[in-house]
Parts: sequence; C-alpha cells; structure tokens
Amino acid sequence: MLALTFSTGVIDAVGYLGLDKVFTGNMTGNVVILGMALVGGSGLPVLGPLLALAGFMAGAALAGRVLKPAGPGWTTRTTVLFGIVTLVMIATAAVLLAIEDDFGRPVGVTITTVLGAAMGIQAATARFIAVKDVTTVVVTSTITGLAADSVLGSGKGGGSARRASAVVLILAGAFVGAALLKWHLGGGLLLAGAITAVVTLLGATHARHHVAAAR
Repeated sequence: MLALTFSTGVIDAVGYLGLDKVFTGNMTGNVVILGMALVGGSGLPVLGPLLALAGFMAGAALAGRVLKPAGPGWTTRTTVLFGIVTLVMIATAAVLLAIEDDFGRPVGVTITTVLGAAMGIQAATARFIAVKDVTTVVVTSTITGLAADSVLGSGKGGGSARRASAVVLILAGAFVGAALLKWHLGGGLLLAGAITAVVTLLGATHARHHVAAAR
C-alpha cells in the first residue's frame, strides 16, 4: 500500500501538471478546483475535474461491488482489481507515448476520466484491505494522526513510522512524476503501471503462500 501511495503521487503530478490541472487520485483537490473554477475568471478547468470525480466514483463503486462477497485480506478479487488498474496505467502510458504531446483537450479529458476510474478502483480496494493510515490516494488524515499522536500532541505515537512513510512517499512520487514529465507525459504513468504490477504480483503470491501455509 505504501508503494501504491508513491505511485499516486506520480499519477497526480502527471494529471495536474500535464493534463490541464486535474487530479486523478486526490479527489479533495478536484472538489476544491471545481469550487474555485465555478466562480469564473480563474482559468481553472471545470469539465476535467468533474469527469475525473465521476470516473473515480464509478471505479470505487465497481470495486465495492466486486469485493462485496470477498473475505478479508488479499483475495483473488483483490488481485483482479489491482490487475485492472495496472492494465489501465500501462495502456494509457502506451497511448500517450504513441501520440504527440500536443493532443487535443477531448483526448486529455478522456485520459483523466479513465485514470480517475482506475484510481477509484485502487482506493476502494486499498480501503478493503484496510492498512491503517494508508489509503494510497490522500494523506490528510495520515498527517492529522501523525501530528495528533506525536510528542507535541497526545504522545501516543502509534504507527508514526508508517504514517511518516506514506507522507514522504506521496511527496517523492509527486517529485518523480514531475521530473518524468521532462521526458514524456507517458513516463510517469508507465512507472506507476510497473509499480502496481509488482504490488499485484507480490500481493497475490503472498496471499497464495499464506493460504497454503494455513492448510
């Protein structure tokens, strides 16, 4: 889940900097952008964030439906859902690498909508797996817990390393995603797809070995 948090930073950097200021993972950002854009005169997009939000919700709903009969932890259904996210990332990267960077706005909006749906699937699946303080798509609640339980707060300190790691990794992902834009728009998505593929393979392998050991 921490690896997927890093890849979210990459993807959001690509979306915001390379695809008309649209977040595909951080829906809070899209809602705020929409609120400001609706005032008018700010130069902020409306259609892109709106469709990305709709795509995210559709993806999350799909994942929720697929996981409804699943047992706790990593299952075959989890593997399938993360596999879909992997395919979307890699396919989108391939499309971007195959076309020129100056593609039209309709293509860009379509890409952010599809990526939003993929990130919705990822977020809902990560929520089902339920690694505490690691949602993979946002770190606001993670930062809140980190500060509230620190020595300056309640002093509980539980999970501080994991929380700090999530914050650092999404920051590092955004840095890497922005850097890869200097090469090509599809570079960040290709990296995110590769990371998700590795996570899916490792998760499925670990779950299979866990089941075999339980027998």
